[in-house]
Amino acid sequence: MRQAKILFRTEDAGILIQHDNGSYTFQYNEMWLADTHKPPISLTFPKKKRMFQSNYFFPFFFNMLPEGSNKELICKYNRIDLDDYFSLLMSIAKGDNIGAVSVENIEL
Repeated sequence: MRQAKILFRTEDAGILIQHDNGSYTFQYNEMWLADTHKPPISLTFPKKKRMFQSNYFFPFFFNMLPEGSNKELICKYNRIDLDDYFSLLMSIAKGDNIGAVSVENIEL
């Protein structure tokens, strides 16, 4: 299992988990949900207490990933498999991303 902290404008909004079976979950933190002034991180993740589940990498996070030769170069440099979207997200989304959402790896 691998986990990542999802930040919205540097504030802890939730957690993304890749489970050992390859499925994914995303869940907002209680404090983020309790604050009515905090927005959802995406329209595909409305602010709800429930856990979002998917057998595939969530499109919202997939769209944060580089493509083409940039993806190939980053994967080669970091020794990441081209299909390992979670590792690719961890390598680039902490500081090299567009928008308010960033990602930090959680070491287990």
